[in-house]
Amino acid sequence: QVQLAESGGGLVQPGGSLRLSCTATGFSFNNYFMYWYRQPPGKKREFVGSISASGDGRSYVESVEGRFTISRDNTIKTVYLQMNSLKPEDTAVYYCHVRDVRLAPNGERQDYWGRGTEVTVSS
Repeated sequence: QVQLAESGGGLVQPGGSLRLSCTATGFSFNNYFMYWYRQPPGKKREFVGSISASGDGRSYVESVEGRFTISRDNTIKTVYLQMNSLKPEDTAVYYCHVRDVRLAPNGERQDYWGRGTEVTVSS
């Protein structure tokens, strides 16, 4: 029912740019913070950034601050991750995430993850 679908990954050179998209279905998207995480090869999944429900508030991990920008379009239930000045250490599978979603009145809250999109930064 709830589904997050990432797209936009690929192979880019260091210093290049890429924009990831995540389209959401099955819940009231405009009521929730959205998150991006990533998992580099052989490493643990890590937080990348978040955006508030309205899109007015954003937060990033220090390593991407100033290079990545999260945005959202609530009319089409999509969150974006614009990645500029990419570095080899940005290579990872990037995941879209939403947490504590309530689908019915007084229903339990659940977390959801996309399947991920792979980003490779290499020369």
